[in-house]
Amino acid sequence: MDNAQDVIKDATARMDGALASLKDRFSGLRTGKASPSLVDGLQVDYYGVPTRLRDMATISTPEARQITIAPFDQNALAGIEKAILAANLGVTPRNDGRLIRITMPELTEERRKEIVKLAKGLAEECRVAIRNIRRDANDLIKKLQKDGKISEDEGKKGLDDVQKLTDAKIGKVDADTKAKEAEVMAV
Repeated sequence: MDNAQDVIKDATARMDGALASLKDRFSGLRTGKASPSLVDGLQVDYYGVPTRLRDMATISTPEARQITIAPFDQNALAGIEKAILAANLGVTPRNDGRLIRITMPELTEERRKEIVKLAKGLAEECRVAIRNIRRDANDLIKKLQKDGKISEDEGKKGLDDVQKLTDAKIGKVDADTKAKEAEVMAV
């Protein structure tokens, strides 16, 4: 990287990656509604090979509170059932020999609060990751300035731009967290 703009582009891409990871982790948090993302990332032991559930079955939500899993290979039903139970999602799969049905129970107030607490913890991890990216970007800009590749003014502007970027991304984390909290607490 030869200038501050390259450092900022790299930091932006990395911060966007942290936000995407947070959204992905939020989608795995259970709300009162059924969502395929709750189970699609589970690892299933398929003939001795750990395989993602979404790669070996069709996952759908025929009703608001039900998930159905139709494996491409009927021999995988038992392994899928074990993986769901082992994931400790708070749901019990029902196997009818062709598909697995999961009915989402209503969440208790206590469980909703636990999920919100977990969401806030995930958000804080994301904020820390974004701040670490900011630190790395600032260090790179200071190094470029020290090595004489950019002027002092460019360095100062680069540091200001990195801070503005960080503030914007942390604001996005806060907004996403607030939206997830509202979704979980809605009855």
